[in-house]
Amino acid sequence: MKNDVPNKRNPMSSRRAFLMGTTLVLTNRVRVSGSTFESESTTRFGMITDLHYADKAPSGTRHYRDTLAKLEKASDSIRKAKPDFMVELGDLIDAADSVDTELRYLKRINQEFSQLAKQRHYVLGNHCVDTLKKEEFLSEVQQQKSFYSFDSGNTHFIILDSCFRSDGTPYSRKNFKWTDANVPPHELEWLRSDLASTPFPTIVLAHQRLDTKDNHGVRNAANVRKVLENSGKVHAVFQGHSHQNDYKDLNGIHYCTMVAMVEGKGVKNNGFSLVKVKPDATIAVEGFVKQNNYEWTGKAK
Repeated sequence: MKNDVPNKRNPMSSRRAFLMGTTLVLTNRVRVSGSTFESESTTRFGMITDLHYADKAPSGTRHYRDTLAKLEKASDSIRKAKPDFMVELGDLIDAADSVDTELRYLKRINQEFSQLAKQRHYVLGNHCVDTLKKEEFLSEVQQQKSFYSFDSGNTHFIILDSCFRSDGTPYSRKNFKWTDANVPPHELEWLRSDLASTPFPTIVLAHQRLDTKDNHGVRNAANVRKVLENSGKVHAVFQGHSHQNDYKDLNGIHYCTMVAMVEGKGVKNNGFSLVKVKPDATIAVEGFVKQNNYEWTGKAK
């Protein structure tokens, strides 16, 4: 089921599968006493990806200008839920032919996105730095680093940056091919150290995919997954980039690919989610419109 109005049931029949240990729970509606966001002991956050905002005509299935109306519609549900923070999983903007134009796109969409929550986290996508330098993008959204970690409640969150070429050069001003995405050695070492130091179960937030070998995947994804698995602390990875709902359980870690907001014309083709992490490590994803719902109970291997 897809939701575009809180607490309003879609008449379509539900799909359910339950996770015990590492078995997936797919559910069309996550409800706790009539609301998904009631427990004060729960970490709650909103998540959006691949908005690709640009003031330009559609291209194929991507309707760039419609992102503003979709985000405005999403804000109705998100602001009522009062999440602890918002996550944007990359490609907030689409590519432009000049720095000034790109910054104009970024200022416009971030003006709307920044109203959703006081605390916000931006994952760098390849389109974010197609024309801009990383420092230019980060300065505009007031975020100091492209990869870092933070705690919320009893959960550790890691923001990854895979916008590096195979030779370690950061993406910047059309100096890369989007299929050459990598987590460089220095970031991989930081990741290993960061995971070793946290006592909390962990959620990783990324743009390029860590669960596939195709063009949408990080080239050294196997090395990254090994670090995540060896830590014994990572429960889930949320990622974007390929624009479609997808899910894989790889060695006890849930890899969840989120649907893109830019795909399709009008708010009827929207996609966003509200996520809660309970004290018992259950992760519940409430998807709206085109976004699938998930619930994973128990701990990862």
